[in-house]
Amino acid sequence: MNDMKQVGIWIDKEKAYIVTLSKDSEAFETVNSEVEFFHPKGGSRSKTRWGPQEVVQDSKYLEREKHQMQRYFNNIVPYIEKAEEIAIFGPADTGQKFNKFLESKNQALAKKVKNVQKADSMTHNQIKALARDFFASK
Repeated sequence: MNDMKQVGIWIDKEKAYIVTLSKDSEAFETVNSEVEFFHPKGGSRSKTRWGPQEVVQDSKYLEREKHQMQRYFNNIVPYIEKAEEIAIFGPADTGQKFNKFLESKNQALAKKVKNVQKADSMTHNQIKALARDFFASK
Protein backbone atom coordinates (compact mmCIF):
# COMPACT_ATOMS: atom_id res chain seq x y z
CA MET A 1 0.00 0.00 0.00
CA ASN A 2 1.73 3.12 -1.09
CA ASP A 3 -1.15 5.50 -0.51
CA MET A 4 0.41 8.02 1.88
CA LYS A 5 -1.99 9.24 4.54
CA GLN A 6 -1.46 12.68 5.98
CA VAL A 7 -3.61 13.76 8.86
CA GLY A 8 -4.27 17.29 10.03
CA ILE A 9 -6.01 17.68 13.38
CA TRP A 10 -7.57 20.92 14.55
CA ILE A 11 -8.19 20.39 18.22
CA ASP A 12 -9.55 22.30 21.18
CA LYS A 13 -11.14 21.19 24.44
CA GLU A 14 -14.56 20.69 22.86
CA LYS A 15 -13.84 18.85 19.64
CA ALA A 16 -11.26 17.67 17.19
CA TYR A 17 -11.65 18.00 13.45
CA ILE A 18 -9.61 15.39 11.66
CA VAL A 19 -8.71 15.81 8.01
CA THR A 20 -7.23 12.71 6.42
CA LEU A 21 -5.58 13.32 3.08
CA SER A 22 -4.48 10.53 0.82
CA LYS A 23 -3.49 10.46 -2.82
CA ASP A 24 -7.02 10.54 -4.17
CA SER A 25 -9.31 11.15 -1.26
CA GLU A 26 -10.01 13.42 1.63
CA ALA A 27 -11.97 12.55 4.74
CA PHE A 28 -13.23 14.92 7.40
CA GLU A 29 -14.35 13.67 10.79
CA THR A 30 -15.31 15.24 14.06
CA VAL A 31 -14.56 13.78 17.48
CA ASN A 32 -16.38 15.49 20.34
CA SER A 33 -14.84 15.58 23.76
CA GLU A 34 -16.87 14.98 26.85
CA VAL A 35 -14.85 17.45 28.87
CA GLU A 36 -17.11 19.35 31.22
CA PHE A 37 -16.67 23.06 31.36
CA PHE A 38 -16.29 24.34 34.83
CA HIS A 39 -16.21 28.02 35.50
CA PRO A 40 -16.06 28.71 39.20
CA LYS A 41 -17.90 31.88 40.02
CA GLY A 42 -15.50 32.48 42.87
CA GLY A 43 -16.18 31.70 46.50
CA SER A 44 -19.26 33.08 48.14
CA ARG A 45 -18.98 35.59 50.97
CA SER A 46 -20.15 34.55 54.36
CA LYS A 47 -22.94 36.52 55.96
CA THR A 48 -20.65 38.36 58.35
CA ARG A 49 -18.99 41.40 56.90
CA TRP A 50 -15.36 40.29 57.18
CA GLY A 51 -16.12 36.58 57.29
CA PRO A 52 -14.15 33.92 55.47
CA GLN A 53 -14.69 33.21 51.81
CA GLU A 54 -15.53 29.69 50.75
CA VAL A 55 -12.83 28.32 48.53
CA VAL A 56 -13.92 26.74 45.28
CA GLN A 57 -12.68 23.18 45.04
CA ASP A 58 -10.88 23.25 41.72
CA SER A 59 -8.38 20.49 42.36
CA LYS A 60 -11.10 17.83 42.12
CA TYR A 61 -12.34 19.45 38.95
CA LEU A 62 -8.86 19.63 37.44
CA GLU A 63 -8.30 15.96 38.20
CA ARG A 64 -11.61 15.07 36.56
CA GLU A 65 -10.82 17.26 33.57
CA LYS A 66 -7.44 15.53 33.18
CA HIS A 67 -9.15 12.13 33.04
CA GLN A 68 -11.72 13.42 30.57
CA MET A 69 -8.98 14.87 28.35
CA GLN A 70 -7.16 11.51 28.41
CA ARG A 71 -10.34 9.76 27.32
CA TYR A 72 -10.90 12.38 24.60
CA PHE A 73 -7.34 11.96 23.32
CA ASN A 74 -7.73 8.17 23.39
CA ASN A 75 -10.89 8.53 21.27
CA ILE A 76 -8.92 10.44 18.62
CA VAL A 77 -6.17 7.83 18.24
CA PRO A 78 -8.17 5.34 16.10
CA TYR A 79 -8.75 8.11 13.54
CA ILE A 80 -5.05 8.83 13.14
CA GLU A 81 -3.29 5.54 13.71
CA LYS A 82 -2.89 4.84 9.98
CA ALA A 83 -1.32 8.23 9.34
CA GLU A 84 2.22 8.54 8.05
CA GLU A 85 2.42 12.23 8.90
CA ILE A 86 0.42 14.23 11.42
CA ALA A 87 0.02 17.97 11.86
CA ILE A 88 -1.75 19.32 14.94
CA PHE A 89 -3.40 22.74 14.91
CA GLY A 90 -5.62 24.54 17.38
CA PRO A 91 -6.04 27.39 19.83
CA ALA A 92 -4.68 27.50 23.37
CA ASP A 93 -2.64 24.56 24.54
CA THR A 94 -4.85 21.59 23.71
CA GLY A 95 -2.69 20.75 20.67
CA GLN A 96 0.43 20.75 22.85
CA LYS A 97 -1.32 18.56 25.41
CA PHE A 98 -2.40 16.13 22.70
CA ASN A 99 1.16 15.97 21.39
CA LYS A 100 2.48 15.29 24.93
CA PHE A 101 -0.21 12.64 25.35
CA LEU A 102 1.03 10.91 22.18
CA GLU A 103 4.65 11.18 23.35
CA SER A 104 3.79 9.47 26.62
CA LYS A 105 1.17 6.94 25.44
CA ASN A 106 1.86 6.26 21.78
CA GLN A 107 5.43 6.89 20.69
CA ALA A 108 4.92 5.42 17.22
CA LEU A 109 2.30 8.10 16.48
CA ALA A 110 4.26 10.83 18.28
CA LYS A 111 7.16 10.29 15.86
CA LYS A 112 4.82 11.06 12.96
CA VAL A 113 3.85 14.49 14.31
CA LYS A 114 5.50 16.99 11.99
CA ASN A 115 4.02 20.15 13.41
CA VAL A 116 2.09 21.56 16.35
CA GLN A 117 0.84 25.02 15.51
CA LYS A 118 -1.48 27.52 17.11
CA ALA A 119 -4.52 28.27 14.98
CA ASP A 120 -7.72 30.07 15.91
CA SER A 121 -11.23 28.79 15.24
CA MET A 122 -11.84 28.05 11.61
CA THR A 123 -14.53 26.77 9.31
CA HIS A 124 -14.32 23.16 8.14
CA ASN A 125 -13.09 24.34 4.73
CA GLN A 126 -10.37 26.47 6.31
CA ILE A 127 -9.23 23.50 8.38
CA LYS A 128 -9.08 21.32 5.25
CA ALA A 129 -7.15 24.03 3.40
CA LEU A 130 -4.74 24.47 6.33
CA ALA A 131 -3.98 20.73 6.35
CA ARG A 132 -3.62 20.58 2.54
CA ASP A 133 -1.37 23.65 2.47
CA PHE A 134 0.79 22.39 5.31
CA PHE A 135 1.46 19.04 3.68
CA ALA A 136 1.81 20.55 0.19
CA SER A 137 4.50 22.93 1.42
CA LYS A 138 6.65 20.19 2.95
